[in-house]
Amino acid sequence: MNTMTLWHISLWEFAALAAAALLVGFSKTAVSGANTVSLAIFAAVLPARASTGVLLPILIVGDVLAVLTYRRHAHWPTLWKLFPAVAAGVIVGTVFLMWADDQIVRTSIGAILLLMAGVTIWRRRKAEAAEEEEPDSVASRTGRIKARSYGVLGGFTTMVANAGGPVMSMYLLSAGFRKLGFLGTSAFFFLIVNVSKVPFSVGLGLIDGNSLLLDAALAAFVVPGAFIGKWAVNRINQRLFEQLVIAATVLGGAQLLLR
Repeated sequence: MNTMTLWHISLWEFAALAAAALLVGFSKTAVSGANTVSLAIFAAVLPARASTGVLLPILIVGDVLAVLTYRRHAHWPTLWKLFPAVAAGVIVGTVFLMWADDQIVRTSIGAILLLMAGVTIWRRRKAEAAEEEEPDSVASRTGRIKARSYGVLGGFTTMVANAGGPVMSMYLLSAGFRKLGFLGTSAFFFLIVNVSKVPFSVGLGLIDGNSLLLDAALAAFVVPGAFIGKWAVNRINQRLFEQLVIAATVLGGAQLLLR
């Protein structure tokens, strides 16, 4: 991929990318899954495959800010259950990227996101709302199977299109996480996963010096987005928070299918 073409963008296109970067910061500290809109903007302005390489470092900046904000609320037993399955999903996603075209990638991920949203809505209507911030569902056999299933899907979708956020959002909601536990756990999860994806993206030619220069210009817009998200999350109640996460997931899945 000739990433020199990344510099052949207009002022309006750069403004759209800057707005998407700001939304990344907001999603990392407020409504996880909302950055599927950022994914769509990057894919619309830049070549589809190139967009994933440019977006990844922007996501990592947002992850660092989210970890600094919510590090005390992470639930590490859940993270340790997820990581092996996610690693398998990342490997499968890398192989998938070697042969799949953009249309196959978009359709596959869109369908997965809508399926996960539907399953989560169904499960939450049947179950009583959990009151504890730290769930223990991963300790059961059913919880382990669910963690592995979502982990593989999350690793796959995050590798092929940086779209693992909605999948993991659906898992954390279905596991009964409250707002701060949700944000703290997802912050560490995506920081570790996104950093681990960098060598794969470099090997696929999605990240190089030119893409990183564009990232350096866009990273400054992530910071105000993160501060806006931190301000907003304290003003969003738990029920509205969950509704926004699910709505962002449905929106992201629909836009991938309709493109």
